[in-house]
Amino acid sequence: MADLLVIGGDIVTMDAERRVLLGGAIAVEGSRIVALGAPDALRQRWPGAPEFDARDCVITPGMVNAHQHLTGDPLARSCIPDNLPPGSSIFEWSVPLHGAHTGDDDELSAVLTAADSARNGVTTVIEAGTVAHPDRVAAGLRAVGVRGTVGTWGWDIEGGPFAAPADEVLDRQRQVLDAFPPGGTVTGWVTLVGHNLGSDELFQGAAALARQRGVGMTMHMSPTSSDPVEYRARTGRDPLVHLDALGVLGPHLLLAHGVWLSDEEVELVLRTRTAIAYCPWAYLRLGQGVCAHGRHAEIVRRGGRVALGCDASNAGDQVDILRAAALAAGLAKDVRIDPTWFGAHEAFEMATIGGAEAVGMADEIGSLEPGKQADIVVHDPTALAWSPRGDVALQLVWSADGRTVRDVLVAGKVVVRDGQCVTVDVAAARAAARSASRALFERAGITVPHRWPHIPAATAAGPAAGPAPAEHADAAARLPGEGRLT
Repeated sequence: MADLLVIGGDIVTMDAERRVLLGGAIAVEGSRIVALGAPDALRQRWPGAPEFDARDCVITPGMVNAHQHLTGDPLARSCIPDNLPPGSSIFEWSVPLHGAHTGDDDELSAVLTAADSARNGVTTVIEAGTVAHPDRVAAGLRAVGVRGTVGTWGWDIEGGPFAAPADEVLDRQRQVLDAFPPGGTVTGWVTLVGHNLGSDELFQGAAALARQRGVGMTMHMSPTSSDPVEYRARTGRDPLVHLDALGVLGPHLLLAHGVWLSDEEVELVLRTRTAIAYCPWAYLRLGQGVCAHGRHAEIVRRGGRVALGCDASNAGDQVDILRAAALAAGLAKDVRIDPTWFGAHEAFEMATIGGAEAVGMADEIGSLEPGKQADIVVHDPTALAWSPRGDVALQLVWSADGRTVRDVLVAGKVVVRDGQCVTVDVAAARAAARSASRALFERAGITVPHRWPHIPAATAAGPAAGPAPAEHADAAARLPGEGRLT
């Protein structure tokens, strides 16, 4: 017996033929899709089943965000300056903030990011590997109801927060995999920081663990020239050439970024079926050279596994995969000065079925087909971005974005209704974030700068302004570093 019929929309199935079923319907039983077809046919098959009205809407699979930092940055949104020299945003900002995170911070950050993701039609989130309290992050994901993976900090450098010898790091990874086995909405993955911030022993052990447990593994590599320079100095080889020699590459591995890849590394990515999470907005915000060095569209066109990601709240900033898809398509066209070879259709594939394949979940998510999870996004037809209707892929990528998402179901359960997340109290989370953010910056010993002076209006001198009242003096004293966070 179907539990729900989603009725009346144009269904962008993303099946093997990329069919769009006009005026169709989806039957959901439990967490899975059991049938697609005409509304009347499904009503006759399941008379009396509850109906979810999606008439005139566009219905797509839930989208995949293959690289998202769920902690650290969400409580520091738009606080890290965008004009810092390379590396400063990480080691002078993100790392100290992560080191000061509490368990409450981790869960709150996960709730904020997951709710924002769902509101934008993202139903699966791959956590990027910088979590101190994975149980609290998993609780946040589950509270919102999105699908996701979770790991914990994995590096064995000297002096970094949560760093430890390789054996201890791998033991922590095993604990996460034991706590979150495959089969639930939240699954444990092996997560390393990556870059040049781990020993060969750690990289090899992590890859062996992922293969042994049949789970994914993710880490950062080569968003800038730094990793290639450091690997060549240490090993005499490019990063992925070295990792391949260690036996680390393979279909279990999702590399975040992969912007600065040599010809040999691109061939290794294709040959080993290693996947890449491509976060184009982050590279532009941080000035990392994607226009000159990124080859992600080429890898896609050659049959490689590439998903889209949004990275962090101070690197990419918005958890909106449709924005990332538009940028990915635009960069591909502009870099080659060729509008013909890559576009909206390829980009939306990266956001859905291609992204699902890259993160190893294409048998469960990424398309709307019988037997798959009922991760369903309903796009609002009354939004001006959808008026009038054109080609659906062009409109999804170039015209619309996450703001036109109306409803979202994950595993058959409603998470977003009429543009609002209905599973958590978003207003309460926002209020908690304000106080948690202030406390986090205080513990981290970081003062947020403002290039433009922030001053209470009552104290501002103007043509007709008199002396500032004495009762405002304390407010002015609080402003340096605090105005954005109050």
